[in-house]
Amino acid sequence: MNVLDFGFGPIEEQLWQILFLSIRCGAALIAAPMIGGMSVPFQLRALLALAFAVFISIWIPLPALPDMMSFAAILAVLQEVIIGTALGFLLQIAFAIPLIAAEQIAGTMGLAIATSIDPNSGAQSGALGTYFGLILSLLFYTIGGHLLWFELLIESYRILPAGSFALGDMQARDIVLFMGYGFATAAAIALPVVLVLLLVQIVTGVISRSAPALNLFALGLPAGVLAGIAALIVVMPIVVEQFIALLQMTLEQSAGLIDNTSTAG
Repeated sequence: MNVLDFGFGPIEEQLWQILFLSIRCGAALIAAPMIGGMSVPFQLRALLALAFAVFISIWIPLPALPDMMSFAAILAVLQEVIIGTALGFLLQIAFAIPLIAAEQIAGTMGLAIATSIDPNSGAQSGALGTYFGLILSLLFYTIGGHLLWFELLIESYRILPAGSFALGDMQARDIVLFMGYGFATAAAIALPVVLVLLLVQIVTGVISRSAPALNLFALGLPAGVLAGIAALIVVMPIVVEQFIALLQMTLEQSAGLIDNTSTAG
């Protein structure tokens, strides 16, 4: 039996290629905090993923893709989702570190009840955490971190070709180790301010014991807030340096994640 060919075969193949290449970009853009937030419409993220896929199909030589609706294609799609999600999740961890540090500081200052709606996640976030997140976002764009991350995303197609099954077993371990680094960095950011607030609370407790007639809450809360603001002003240059080092470490970890994966594969 002869099957008529109306000339749509190449078009179907090109559409499958663009769709397949957009999976990794789409997963990375959804997981990344700068684009994956609720403030960015899903249609815009899908359009950006398709635009990246078009340019990648033109710039980077690609191996033969698996046939559509085959078992190899299902495994390849799963690998693309894992790689893209891992690249975006590392940035998600980096942007969550200032929020952890801010929660520690705000809880000690007595500002834990000062909350606002985070436009990225839609959940309630502390006012100090929103401030730290804004500083980290501005630093990220100032040092060109978004351009480096996009370059790394495109370079991942050269190091880990789409559909090549080069996924190794080192991704999960590297991400977990980076999470440990993130908790240590959050503690280092909050440590100076927390120590100052601890000293203020000790002094307030001694004064309240020496003069029981004084109202501890009326004295301790304003003193803690003023001391915390003064400490934040003093340590802010150090905090900015720690934020920059955190962003650089995140980009290096993302690059190392791809290199380790390709080596293990």
